[in-house]
Amino acid sequence: MTYVMAALLATLAIATPAMGQELQGTLKKIKERGAMVIGYTENARPFSFIGADGKPTGYSIDLCKRIAAAVQQELGLRDLELRYVPVAAQNRMPAVVDGTIDIECGTSTNTLSRQEQVDFTNMTFVDGGSLLVTTASKISRIADLADKRVAVMSTTTTERALTEALQKSYVKAKVVTVKDHAEGISALETGAVDAYASDNVVLIGLALTAKDPGKLTLAEQQFSYEPYGFMVRRGDAQFRLVANRVLSRVYRSGQIFDVYNKWFGALGRPSGPLLIMYLLHGLPE
Repeated sequence: MTYVMAALLATLAIATPAMGQELQGTLKKIKERGAMVIGYTENARPFSFIGADGKPTGYSIDLCKRIAAAVQQELGLRDLELRYVPVAAQNRMPAVVDGTIDIECGTSTNTLSRQEQVDFTNMTFVDGGSLLVTTASKISRIADLADKRVAVMSTTTTERALTEALQKSYVKAKVVTVKDHAEGISALETGAVDAYASDNVVLIGLALTAKDPGKLTLAEQQFSYEPYGFMVRRGDAQFRLVANRVLSRVYRSGQIFDVYNKWFGALGRPSGPLLIMYLLHGLPE
């Protein structure tokens, strides 16, 4: 028995370093460089944006910081540098694929077509496409866009959903593509377009920080389902599991409500679909 136990301990002693060397993909890269690279959108308030101190902040950033802390612990690093790289709708997915960023922490909708190129963490938010309009426009539904101009960011799920919604409603509107939210809100404020289409909560953030918030309002109708998740490299199970463990623990423990209230408290309680999402994704360990 003593011989068997000694042999087992020797085997474990040999195996432990080998197991430490089996890191792959993103975790391996993070350990080698001593830094985790986070992609974020600069003007997707309150999910990710530049704060008053000039640093990235927001709901998504807070969750990603928790993921980074877990990565640091997982890798046994004394220090872990966080590097932030701004990305746009047009280049955020390529930035994940080519390794420019380790994780994209913003407002990306998890779709099956996107899963052909990247993987997603567990869901982080549930939203829907809507319209930001001027109060004077009287636009409240997709049907009201007939012969109007509506702006939308190119290469987004909102662009596709808006096109489908217009077709289903047999509405002919001029769709104007913009590169980011700043360009979209500017076009609306200057009268270049009659509406700006994006995700509902993002539009609320844009309206609150507009030049004259009192002149803007949200349309009543939502025309799409937008389940957010953080994009990571496809097939990188090790890194995705670390991220999902963090998200599940935050949901399961109720800590998510502190994060939610910090960024969305002014909007009231989480919606029914969002509460259900938190419950379903609070996976047991």
